[in-house]
Parts: sequence; C-alpha cells; structure tokens
Amino acid sequence: MLRKKLVITLTTAQGSRQFTLGQVSRYVLVLFLLMSVFSFFISNTLLMKTSDDLSDLEQGIDTLATQYELTLGTQQLQQGQLDQLSRTLQELTVERDQLQEENLRIGELNETLDASLYGLEDLLGLPPSEEMTEVRADELKVMANQRIYFLNNIPNGVPIQGIRVSDRFGMRMHPVYKKRVRHNGIDFKANTGTPIYATADGVVEYAGYHKQSGFGNLVILQHSLGFKTYYAHMSKLKVKTGSFVSKGQLIGLSGNTGISTGPHLHYEVRHLFTPIDPEPFVEWNISNFDSLFENVKGVKWASLKKMYPLNQVLQTAQQ
Repeated sequence: MLRKKLVITLTTAQGSRQFTLGQVSRYVLVLFLLMSVFSFFISNTLLMKTSDDLSDLEQGIDTLATQYELTLGTQQLQQGQLDQLSRTLQELTVERDQLQEENLRIGELNETLDASLYGLEDLLGLPPSEEMTEVRADELKVMANQRIYFLNNIPNGVPIQGIRVSDRFGMRMHPVYKKRVRHNGIDFKANTGTPIYATADGVVEYAGYHKQSGFGNLVILQHSLGFKTYYAHMSKLKVKTGSFVSKGQLIGLSGNTGISTGPHLHYEVRHLFTPIDPEPFVEWNISNFDSLFENVKGVKWASLKKMYPLNQVLQTAQQ
C-alpha cells in the first residue's frame, strides 16, 4: 500500500528536480501558507488602519495649521489695533497738552484784553469799572470810535513842534503897526523850515501867497462840521488847492513870509468864518474829550447829538 506523499517539482535552467515531502512536512507547509495568508490579511488590515490614521492625522495637522494661521492673523490684527490705540492715546495726550497751553494762552489773552480795556478806560478819562463785562467792553468800543471820529474831523493838537507860543488869541499890540488889534490865532515861534501838519482831515481851500491879509504863504483847510484852520507865514507849501489831506499830514514848512517880524507859524481855528481861540483845540485829546464841549461856547455842540450820539456831557451841553 502506497503512502501518500507530496511531490514538489522545481524547474530551473539546469533542469527539473523533484522533492518529496512526507505527511508531517505537508502539514507544516500548509500551516506556513495559512499563517502567511493570515499575516498578509492582518498586515493589510493594519496598514489600511494606519493609512486612515495617517490621513486623519494629516487632516488634524491641516486643521491645526489653519487654526494657527487664524490665531496668528487675529493676534496681528489685535497688535495692529493696540498700536493704533497707542498712537491715538499719544495724539490725545498731545492734543490735551496743546489745549492746556491754548487755555493758558487764552487766559493770558483775556488778562491782557482786560488790562487793555481798563487801560482804554483810563485813556478815555473814565473811572475804572469794578468788573470788565462784555457790555462794558462794547460801550468802551463805541465811545472810543465816537471820540476817534471827532478827533479826526475837528481840529485838535499842535500843528507844529515850535519852540514856544509867542502870542495868544485876543487883543494885543500889533508888533508892526504898533496899535491894539484883535489877534485871531496863536503864534508858534519856530525856526524856518520846521514841518507843519494838518490838525484834522479836510480839503485844501486855499494854498498860496495871500498878500491882502499879510499872511504871506497861507494854507486854509476846510474840515467837517463847519470848521476851518489857517496856517500862515510859511516858507514853503506842500499841498495844492483842492487836494484832500488827512490829520497829521505835512502841509508846509514854517517861515517868515508876509507881515512878520520873525520866523513863526500863525495858526487859527474858525467855525462858520468866526475865529475861535485855538488853545482849547490845541489841548484837546481823547483823554479830556469833554473839555472842548464845556470850554468852547461859540459852537452849538448840543445839535451834534442829532447826527451822532455822544455822551451825557455833549447831550446836555450849551443849547
């Protein structure tokens, strides 16, 4: 009886060879094959699971990378916001400091303005106010404008920086005719060539040599409100008839022309052709503004309140 044997034939380039395996060997070989197949399936299963785990891990890494980028972007955004906030705070600090400096300047300006307004009160010859209010400031502004208006249009101040007043307004002994006559102005002794200035805004009514009056080179200025001023015995004229002049403008140089015993300026103030003592006009200024209306009686000052409001002194002046 033949025993079951397993014959394995191997064919090579050198020929075929046969190997005979017994029953035990067959069992071992089958077991080896079964274990190899089992190992293959187990390894394949583990490999597939490992691949899936690797895929999940890669996805997790991608998710973490995305989250990291988002977090990094958020941090950068927050950092930018913090930087902007820091710059804003710095700007606010600078603005606060500037405002503090501005407030200090405004305070100093207000103090200077108050001091100026109190100084204006003093300049206007008014008693100081207990408190410098906005209403008081407006009153001072109106009053100053009123006074400036009249000081520009009514003769005031000296027309020449003379050495001294050599003759005044009124009756006197004429130095040439040797008889008592009325002197209608003031004589300012001055060296020949001393500048002569207009004492108010006006127009030149006459500029030339006036032989009949003995005034020699004469300038007559016509001013507002019926006033005129005369400047006589000039050595040289600086204006022409018909031209406009402003207060303080140079109109000529002092001299000794006409009937005169020496270089001087004869200065007159007239209202409606009537000579008035020039002395109150020469002394009149913004500080003693009321004095002219009190001291000069030949002009109906009260009628001026109808054309330009002044102060109580002017309104109650001579009727």
